[in-house]
Parts: sequence; C-alpha cells; structure tokens
Amino acid sequence: MKTTKNRWLIALSAIAIHISIGAAYAYSVYTYPISNQMGWSPTEVTIAFTIMMALAGSSAALFGKFVERNGPRKSALVAAVLFGIGQAGSGLAIAIDSLPLFLLTYGVASGLGLGIGYISPVSTLVKWFPDRRGLATGMAVLGFGSGALVTAPIAANLLGTIGITNTFYLLGVCYFILMVIGASYIAPPTVAGCLNQ
Repeated sequence: MKTTKNRWLIALSAIAIHISIGAAYAYSVYTYPISNQMGWSPTEVTIAFTIMMALAGSSAALFGKFVERNGPRKSALVAAVLFGIGQAGSGLAIAIDSLPLFLLTYGVASGLGLGIGYISPVSTLVKWFPDRRGLATGMAVLGFGSGALVTAPIAANLLGTIGITNTFYLLGVCYFILMVIGASYIAPPTVAGCLNQ
C-alpha cells in the first residue's frame, strides 16, 4: 500500500540535506587553525576547498543521470556516505598528519558528496512544486546558504574546546545523520498530483 507523502515534509528533508552540505562554505573557520597546528601553509590547506568546489560543480553536472535513474533517496544516501566520510576522514588526516589524505577526504570525497547531495533535493523539489518552482529552488538554496551560517560559529567553538580532529569527527557524523534523515523521506511525487497538498 502506497502512502502519500507531504510535499512540505519533502521540502524539510531537502533543507536538512542542503544544510549539511552547505556547511562546506564555512571552510575559512578551519584554514588558520589547521595551518597553525599542522605546519601546512594556508595555500596548501585551501587547496582542499578548491578541489571540493571543483568536484561539487562537475559532479552535479556529471551525476544528473545517476540521480534521475536511481532516484533522490538512493542518491542522497550516496551523498551522505561520501560527505560524511569526507568530513570525518579529514579528522583522521589531521590526526596522522597527512596532507594528501586531507586533500582526498575533504577535497575529493566531500566534493563528490556535495555535488550529488545538491542536485538530489533540487530536482525532486521542482517536481513536487510545479506550481511554485521558484519557491522550491529558493527553499533548497535557503538550506544550502544556511549551512555555513549555522556551522561557522559551532565549528569555531568546537575547534577551541575539543580540537580540530574531534571537530571533524563530530561534525562528519552529524552531517551524515542529518542527511540520512532527509534521505529517508525524500522521494519523487506520484503521477497523481501533488498540487492539492
């Protein structure tokens, strides 16, 4: 028996995913603490963010068919795994003093997760809100932009209290959980209209 989903809860699910991946834009909070602790130059530390942003854009373009073929739930779960591993793995890279691993985790894994995690909710929201397409994309962008706004002060506080490694571990797990919660409800609409919700 199929249950009818509420499109506003779909929107909240999408926002939960986007808040998590939008946290990537709070990266400046980490740059100097990592540089000072690890002895890596600010330029070396910033390369991870550059890789992430490059992969976020390219993976969003390249994996569009993957999202359409596998659906938003599976795609969002893949994004959650990649982004969560990328963030928590960054803590491991700091712990073992490995810049290449940091570039691989924060840059590559998080970048792929960000790209896939971005398009999964957006494409789904537009289908659920055919009468309010601008509102649909606006809600997604709201979540994405809020990620950095919410994360920056939290991460800054955690860096001072539990250290860089544990901050990445904790936030990586939190992002993963929030994205999985969002992915567990998100789904494309059925053919029988969603306009009446």
